[in-house]
Amino acid sequence: MPATTHMRAKSGLTLLVTAGLLVLAAIAFLAINVDEEITQLGSARSDNVQWSLSQAEVEFLEYARQLDNPTDVVQLTRRFDIFYSRVSTIETAEVFAKLRAHNDAEERIAEIRTFLNESARIIDAGEETILTQSQALKDLASDVRPVIRLLAKSGLEVFSRSSDQQRAEVAQTLTQLAVTLAALIGALFIGVLYLNRLNATLAGRERAQAQTATRMNTVISTSLDAVIVSDERGRILEFNPAAEATFGHHCEDVIGRDIGEIIVPDHLRDAHEAGMERMRRSGERHVVGKGRVQLEGKRASGQTFPVELALQSAKTDDGEIFIAFLRDISKRVENEKALVEARDRALAGEKLKTDFLATMSHEIRTPLNGLLGNLTLLRDTRLSKEQDRYLGYMESSGRLLMSHISDVLDITRYDAGKLDTRSEPVHLSALLEDIIDNQSGMAVENETTLDWGWDGEPMHWIVSDHDRLQHVMMNLVGNAVKFTRRGKVSVTARVDAIDGQNQLRLDVADTGVGIDEDLVDQVFDDFVVGETARNREVGGTGLGLGIAKRFVHALRGTISVQSTPGAGSTFTVTLPVQAATPPALSASVPDLVGTPQALRVLLVEDNEMNRIVARAMIEADGHTVVEAHHGREGAELAESQPFDLIFMDINMPVMDGREATRHIRAQTGPCRNTPIVALTANALASDQTALLEDGMNSILTKPLSRDALRRVLAEYGTEALEEADPMLVNLDHSAETRQTVGEAAFAKLVARFTQEVDDLLAWLGSSEPHDYLEVAARSHKVAGSAAIFGALQLQTTLKELENATRSGDTSAFEHSLRKLPAVWSETKPRLL
Repeated sequence: MPATTHMRAKSGLTLLVTAGLLVLAAIAFLAINVDEEITQLGSARSDNVQWSLSQAEVEFLEYARQLDNPTDVVQLTRRFDIFYSRVSTIETAEVFAKLRAHNDAEERIAEIRTFLNESARIIDAGEETILTQSQALKDLASDVRPVIRLLAKSGLEVFSRSSDQQRAEVAQTLTQLAVTLAALIGALFIGVLYLNRLNATLAGRERAQAQTATRMNTVISTSLDAVIVSDERGRILEFNPAAEATFGHHCEDVIGRDIGEIIVPDHLRDAHEAGMERMRRSGERHVVGKGRVQLEGKRASGQTFPVELALQSAKTDDGEIFIAFLRDISKRVENEKALVEARDRALAGEKLKTDFLATMSHEIRTPLNGLLGNLTLLRDTRLSKEQDRYLGYMESSGRLLMSHISDVLDITRYDAGKLDTRSEPVHLSALLEDIIDNQSGMAVENETTLDWGWDGEPMHWIVSDHDRLQHVMMNLVGNAVKFTRRGKVSVTARVDAIDGQNQLRLDVADTGVGIDEDLVDQVFDDFVVGETARNREVGGTGLGLGIAKRFVHALRGTISVQSTPGAGSTFTVTLPVQAATPPALSASVPDLVGTPQALRVLLVEDNEMNRIVARAMIEADGHTVVEAHHGREGAELAESQPFDLIFMDINMPVMDGREATRHIRAQTGPCRNTPIVALTANALASDQTALLEDGMNSILTKPLSRDALRRVLAEYGTEALEEADPMLVNLDHSAETRQTVGEAAFAKLVARFTQEVDDLLAWLGSSEPHDYLEVAARSHKVAGSAAIFGALQLQTTLKELENATRSGDTSAFEHSLRKLPAVWSETKPRLL
């Protein structure tokens, strides 16, 4: 505060002095102007300009009088020359500049110059010419005489006005000088008043500063932080009570001593001294004004401890001072250390959990792969009706177990931030229709109406993640059907443009039991299944909605629910979407009749059960299999023998699949460029990406399925077709249909169905372009007819064709299209 007041007072005085100097400068300038004007007036009288003009007229009259006696040629010439000189002076002298600037005077001078030039030709010609031309000289003189008189008169007028103007300018300058003197006197008076006021203000501020200083001393003395004030040499000036408590020194013992000696630990003393010296020498500062920094301090006992320091500087009359605010943060550092250790333990536990789940995924999927694979192989044998039913139960249980494993892994991936989504064209209408078809059986069983539709203009193709969106909607629709009896479930799709962004809204409304009020806010939590009898009846793990919520959030959307117990529920999913261009099918439909081609396959797998199952599935399609029990054996076989395709397990002893793949790719053996397909139970996307980076071409997730193996075999060069399945037709179902409609009607239906399939095959085999929607529609229609006659394999193949068409999967489309004729040729005789 004192420095601020002093600066303002100094600024006021500087302003007054500056104003006074400006006024004095103005007075000096005006005085110089007055002196110059007076000098100019005196100069004009001394030059006697008017006299010069009059004298020129006198000389002309003398010359004209001499013309009356032209015989005295010498005298005549002398008078002409004198007049000539006077006119030349008028033409060139600076004093006649104002006269020459006058328009009339300029013209008269020009006329006089003409007279002089004409007369000079005669006079300069000699005495004889002068005598003979004397009359011409008289006539010239007579003509110019009025002009000379008017010139003299003009001169009198011009210089008279000039003198008047000079006198007016002198008077104006004197007036300005007087006004300036008055302003100076006024400014001095105002300055006196200002100084008096400033003096009173300074006195008041000094009192305020004294009070402020008292308050500041009180604040410093009562501050919980240690406050130490030192000069620019590092000598302590103030040491508050908090500093005494923090560092263990008494104030009177440290005043005047070096601050480094008192509070800086010995091992930091050299750095402190170097910093002080650098600041004194160059002004460079690393800590001053940089906010709070964490350092070490030293107590009187020599103990070092962590402190938080904030250092500021200030200018005083005695020089620069430094104010240090220090805080003992020993406890905080200990707490932070404990938190870091707890965080590290938590992260380690999270990583351990993720690793555990990944490992358990592999360990569980491995035996599950053997179980489901053997069930698939068992399905190929001839079974009794009761055995077929038991086999179906076992397959359902296995798929349910796999679903639970996938749910847990999905939750883990999301919570670990590793849940990946894909952006691809999705046929939303087909996706919803498939879900409705899938759940229609349960809806009929519950005597519930199930439908779906668009509200407003439909957007069939969108950019989204097909699998994630299908999972969400399957869960919501499945729950709605599961909890609704003798009611209605409706799925409504709507697209609205909000702020230039398309928002997809999917509503799943049911008239079922509803959700209790105390569960509405928890329905998306994990393991929430409710307590009603209906909940217990339908069962469930309580993970479905939790996973659905995670998937929706991963797609940058929201999910919510509104429910009334006993009246039903409405789940709403809102997602930002973009319209997608439908993927085009191949312009040329592949031949419907393919030539089977056997592949030589290397199967690298350490689990015996998995090898047995995979080998049986591959050999069932006519391919040759060579087995390797670990990665090194597989790499050695790949170096010595050619193979068309390699199936490589990942977790194996001796050498794992990744290392074996890198080894094969790095060698120059016959399998260096052979496609390698990873077999893994680990579904984490990051791990799968690493497998592809190692040189693998694609990935198959365990447990393996026959369809998945066949798709891979087809993708990498096989054109083999599925062999005839002895259970192509469910004969019991076919017999039941025959009995229901009668023998004659059944024969007509079979004939009609046969023609329908033949027409579809003929149309698909034609060269005309095929629209994907029409292919999907006709396949869907024929698949429905196949279900009536129990043609299970034909129905499955047509559904595969439909799904591949709707999703734009060209490879799967071509594979299903190649299978269809063979399946039909085996199915057709069994229907008759």
